[in-house]
Amino acid sequence: MITDLTFFAVAMFVFGLLVGSFANVVIWRFPRGESLNTPGSHCPSCGAPVRWYDNVPVISWILLRARCRSCGEPIASRYPAVELLSALLWLTAALTYGVGVQAVIAGLFFWTLLILTFIDLDTMRLPNPIVAVLAVLGLIGATVSQFASVQWVPLTGAQASPLLVALLGAVLGAGLSGGIAALYAGVRGRSGFGMGDVKLLGAMGLFLGPYVLLSLFIGSLFGAVVGIITAARSGNGLGTKIPFGPFLALGGIVAALVGPDVVRMYLALVTG
Repeated sequence: MITDLTFFAVAMFVFGLLVGSFANVVIWRFPRGESLNTPGSHCPSCGAPVRWYDNVPVISWILLRARCRSCGEPIASRYPAVELLSALLWLTAALTYGVGVQAVIAGLFFWTLLILTFIDLDTMRLPNPIVAVLAVLGLIGATVSQFASVQWVPLTGAQASPLLVALLGAVLGAGLSGGIAALYAGVRGRSGFGMGDVKLLGAMGLFLGPYVLLSLFIGSLFGAVVGIITAARSGNGLGTKIPFGPFLALGGIVAALVGPDVVRMYLALVTG
């Protein structure tokens, strides 16, 4: 029997595939200052336009055997990977938040973090305009939640004053990370925590409320482990730079999905 949730989840998965294709466009073109509209999708090797039937997310890449139809050059596996990750994130949003607007907002939150993750991996930058769009979406969601008596934002559970909780999360996210950045720069004499990361945590705080601190903890934990491994392999020690945005994005998604459960488990362990 097909339930409303099943239909909604399938629709969100398919939608995630479609916007995943657009995510690839944003990831590639936005940092280069190129238009997101024109020209249409084309092969980066030969410039040939991608036909509509060769532009079906994931499936076309498989049918083309990961090669351009026109010139035969390989098509990077990252394109279908981003599309599939996008679809899975939208599906997760549907299964976690159920049928409704909150699931769509969660999907947009996850999708934007996905875009920022790959841009940061490519450029070591988190573009201000994209972070600003994320912040505006969170602020609008929290404001509507406050004055329309709905529970859209924050994503971490029902709140009596959602706008206040969202603003508190923004202040905690940006304030704590900004303080850490200033302290590190004062002690080490160089930047170790980019302002892009500070702004991203502020925007994430609007969606997560105080649980943004959990996302910072998770991101720092995974970032430290990867940083140590990368430094050991490169031989550059503490001078090795890695993008922190992907780890913050991971922490943000985990905090949105299971943040309250994690905090409850932790409190249960320490109190009893």
